[in-house]
Amino acid sequence: MYNGGKIIVGIAIFVGLFVFPIFYNMGKPSAMPEPKLDTPVINQLDEKRCVESADYMRANHMQLLDEWRDSVLRDGNFVYESSNGKKYVMSLQNTCMHCHSNKKEFCDSCHTYANVKPYCWSCHLESKEKAL
Repeated sequence: MYNGGKIIVGIAIFVGLFVFPIFYNMGKPSAMPEPKLDTPVINQLDEKRCVESADYMRANHMQLLDEWRDSVLRDGNFVYESSNGKKYVMSLQNTCMHCHSNKKEFCDSCHTYANVKPYCWSCHLESKEKAL
């Protein structure tokens, strides 16, 4: 092999360039986003409370939305009774997005951070203006 040294050096440079981003970012967590709760509707509320507690919603909002979808589409049930006994209409647009109208700051910031691509918007319109 006449060019063995050059090949080995080339492979070493390639491997170094390939793994550099992995090692460079190792141990550097990005800042966790803080969802913005300063929408006009939320600011006007006397009691700032979601359909369930904030901790529950952070951990289980997708499961809750899946349950709502199944209940509405399969059973025709449109009313959700929360753990505190209050009743809500099961609607992503009219219940959730009514208060959390800032999708980019509220939903998208956390979903981007967690590298999650929810499929909600494949059926639902992002804003009421688009529905007109």
